Amino acid sequence: MENKLKVGISCGDPNGVGMEVVLKTLADNRLLDSVIPVLYAHPEWFKQTKKSLRLEEMLYTNVASAKEAQPKKISLVTVSKDLPFSIEWGKADTKGGEWALKSLEVAAQDLATNAIDVLVTAPINKETIQSKNAGFIGHTEFLAKMAGTEEVLMFLVADDLRVGIVTGHVPIKEVAAKISKPAIIKKVQMMRDSLVKDFGIPSPRIAVLGLNPHAGDNGMLGSEEKEIIQPAVREMVEKGWMVYGPFGADGFFGAGTFKQFDAVLAMYHDQGLAPFKTMAFQNGVNFTAGLPIVRTSPDHGVGYDIAGKNLADESSFRAAIYTACDVYHARRRFKEFGMNPLQKQNIKESRDDKRE
Repeated sequence: MENKLKVGISCGDPNGVGMEVVLKTLADNRLLDSVIPVLYAHPEWFKQTKKSLRLEEMLYTNVASAKEAQPKKISLVTVSKDLPFSIEWGKADTKGGEWALKSLEVAAQDLATNAIDVLVTAPINKETIQSKNAGFIGHTEFLAKMAGTEEVLMFLVADDLRVGIVTGHVPIKEVAAKISKPAIIKKVQMMRDSLVKDFGIPSPRIAVLGLNPHAGDNGMLGSEEKEIIQPAVREMVEKGWMVYGPFGADGFFGAGTFKQFDAVLAMYHDQGLAPFKTMAFQNGVNFTAGLPIVRTSPDHGVGYDIAGKNLADESSFRAAIYTACDVYHARRRFKEFGMNPLQKQNIKESRDDKRE
């Protein structure tokens, strides 16, 4: 029991599908055998959602903080007693944004103080959460700022398919100006570190996509590949990293070339996320690499169009919980291995003994 991880869950926008996918996930009692879930929300949020899902028998326990959460129970931390609460499914409004932000803030604070082990975030509306001058674009930027980390990597993962991006939430007209040799090398370095520490892949193979159609067609369709991306790849290869490219993005996924690599670095948001979500929408997970804490989320948005209709698929949210736990344990194994410098020597000695 004491080895179960406390999984903090920020419930996102109350007018979206966040709480729906949370409760559908927790309705499978097998999950309670594996983790201790802590929800950051409002009791009415929980009650109204479970009623709409016909899950009236689902129980929860009110706790003052995550430290009081117990195994085999769903614990709920009321994140605010001051904000008025109401659900208007499918509506993008400032009240929903306030609750989404409050849920995230309280959960993140508990994560920072080790009251919870990992954080799984339900979807927010980036526009409504800005209404109270939140000062960030999305979860990734919020957590990076809170952790004092200047740069992180948006890493989409689903089984053996892993896709990261150089530029994140920026307009497409600004992408080319943000593509640079140092930026590419930095993102690949973060990707390599994450594959080793978070996913247990000791010698990762990474593919780098081009920016332009057909990876520039030898300079005929753009110069970024010749002037920026190829030199970056060469420098990384000289470091001894297994990095390949740039590959033309159009046929890379359709031809199955991605299967030859442990991860793929795309140049911009939709170049990487569109094929990823096409192939792995139901079990894809958004993981923030480069943070000192573990945070995951489902790979979908607030789903206003289906909110309150019992139509949302919880598969991605369930995968986000298990991925967060897997990464947490992988980091602990990596740390324990690094703290034992005699381990490699002992392995070598045992091999020598066998030879004798």
